[in-house]
Amino acid sequence: MSKLPAKTSRPPRIRQKLPRSFKDFTPTKAFNPRTFFREMVWKALLTPRMGEHRQPVFPKLTPGQVALTWIGHASFLVQFTNLNVLIDPNFANWLFLLKRIKRSGLRIEDLPPIDLVLLTHAHFDHFHKPSVRKLPHPKIGVMPWGMGDLARNLGFERIVELDWWESFSHADWKVTLTPCKHWGARVLRDHHRGYGGFVLEHQGRKIYHAGDSAYFDGFKQIGTDLAPEIALLPIGAYRPESFRNVHMGPDEAMKVFHDVRAKWLVPMHYGTFRLSFEDLDEPPRWLRQLANDGGVSDRLRILEEGVPEVF
Repeated sequence: MSKLPAKTSRPPRIRQKLPRSFKDFTPTKAFNPRTFFREMVWKALLTPRMGEHRQPVFPKLTPGQVALTWIGHASFLVQFTNLNVLIDPNFANWLFLLKRIKRSGLRIEDLPPIDLVLLTHAHFDHFHKPSVRKLPHPKIGVMPWGMGDLARNLGFERIVELDWWESFSHADWKVTLTPCKHWGARVLRDHHRGYGGFVLEHQGRKIYHAGDSAYFDGFKQIGTDLAPEIALLPIGAYRPESFRNVHMGPDEAMKVFHDVRAKWLVPMHYGTFRLSFEDLDEPPRWLRQLANDGGVSDRLRILEEGVPEVF
């Protein structure tokens, strides 16, 4: 493992107080029980589940080509000629009370053999243990610091924890954990767990998955130091405004796209689970408008769940 110089390896630890009300269960402190049930549970229950599992037709690649398949939410299959990578795999129809509104684009049994799994943080919508446990024996799991104990007994041959700016190389690929503005606790008292995004480098290509994040100036450093070509950026869960403390909307994602100096923008983290108050179809509609207004519509690739696209 290696580390880029002169960077903050981890965020400072913040001592957390015990929650005094339901609102304290999220860093935004925006929920009360009635609002949570109405917006996240009841509205989702009334929404018919959409989408379909597709029988994948994976493309035959040549060296240097990469195929991306959006599974839904923040989950992607990344394929090279000799490497299959899953990022934040989640095939669940339910997350406790939260209903999946759009089916996963692929079934687990239709996946190719998985060489590498990247987990950006421990939240249940990104690190879904039942999904990981059902994968066909993934070889290596890479994740931020403090998450290794959660990944034990899930089928990995090797578990690697990274600090921010730390890289892990194996064979001819490399992955670097990048900073973000979010939080890593899975439950109430495990704030020692890390969080971040990843830059995956292989066959001359660089793919950046930002994980969950609000906007912060650190994206510029990612662009300067790692120069990703393809940016997978979250665009949902930004209403009410307090949610922007930990998430970003399409307007900020477009800013991140320019900050990291990517060639392609691929949006994610929308339209799958109801995690906030905006309409499920608002984020991609707004993003298209911003791309048209900014003259970058030819660099926006909105993927359809379960359909591989070659870059």
